[in-house]
Amino acid sequence: MSPAPVEDNQQRGFIIPIGGGEDKAKEMQIHRKFVELSGGEKADIIVVPTASQLEETGPNYNEIFRELGAGQVEFLPINRREDCDNPAFLEMLDRATGIFMTGGNQLRLSTILGGTQVAQKIRRRNAAGVPVAGTSAGASIMSEHMMAGGDSNSAPSGGGVSLAPGMGLTNAVIIDQHFTERNRLGRLLAASSHNPFLIGLGIDEDTAAFIDHNDVLEVVGSGTVTVVDASAMTFSSVWQASSGEALSLLGLKLDVMGQGCRYDLNARRAYPPDENNSGFCSLPVENEEQKSQEFVPEIRSSRK
Repeated sequence: MSPAPVEDNQQRGFIIPIGGGEDKAKEMQIHRKFVELSGGEKADIIVVPTASQLEETGPNYNEIFRELGAGQVEFLPINRREDCDNPAFLEMLDRATGIFMTGGNQLRLSTILGGTQVAQKIRRRNAAGVPVAGTSAGASIMSEHMMAGGDSNSAPSGGGVSLAPGMGLTNAVIIDQHFTERNRLGRLLAASSHNPFLIGLGIDEDTAAFIDHNDVLEVVGSGTVTVVDASAMTFSSVWQASSGEALSLLGLKLDVMGQGCRYDLNARRAYPPDENNSGFCSLPVENEEQKSQEFVPEIRSSRK
């Protein structure tokens, strides 16, 4: 599933996958930036707590975003697929200036939302410029190919990862969360080997990748974002490996990025923090001309 098309004279909204375990009490810098992008005191944020089965999840996030100055915050009590046809919920999404999907179980989220009017509405609102954030399970479902499960604390192996269809807000990456905390490098490498076109993003807790309309991401938070680029892979044994057999993957490129680092998903290139950077997610000045000449066709095609 490709991202919804962007109409002329519009820019796609930020996509903000969060690795889970975000700071909800002190600096709250990830939530704070999301509220700012959503309009600050004029924000109308809609929380989708479907991945969680805890009744307090929706109200808790409502309180967090109100504390950070959001003008209006509501949550959608979606627990069944038929809830996704509720006209009132679709109307709420129509006026949303920011959408936030909570953590929980990504398969619960995908099986309830997948293919429904609510999922389609979220995709169209993002294409119309509305930022969409998701934490943990809410991060995994953002990509076209969703990380549904797999082995932690192990080397990449045959059958070591399971994938499922995601929401398709981006078709450029595959996302894993709680990354360092649960030692998930092996399963992200295995997932990347299944489709070397995709860039693997392993996002730590209390860390987010703010991906702008040009497919340039910036790292925000206390942890790291690990980027796996398998596009230049010279050899993979994934096609012939039996279940549990260790994989051979040669020629992979890996970047580990902390606060302020940026990554161009089209150029497949990482950049260090820029102390003089005044534009959120913008690239260094010396690369702008080269970027516009070489990568605009890919930027236009990768998320439309």
